[in-house]
Amino acid sequence: MNTAMNYLTVLLVFLLLAAPSLYGIAHDRRIDRQLRQARQAGRDAERPSRRAEFTTVA
Repeated sequence: MNTAMNYLTVLLVFLLLAAPSLYGIAHDRRIDRQLRQARQAGRDAERPSRRAEFTTVA
């Protein structure tokens, strides 16, 4: 019984320490996905980029 309780205690402490990191990773992945979708939507609109506007000669 003590061995099982020790394992559960170690598992609980590990989860408490790892939870913020796992949440941060999930948050970063969500932001990356949103940026990728916005970049793709910008390409679909076929609008010239700001760099293209400044490099053209009139």
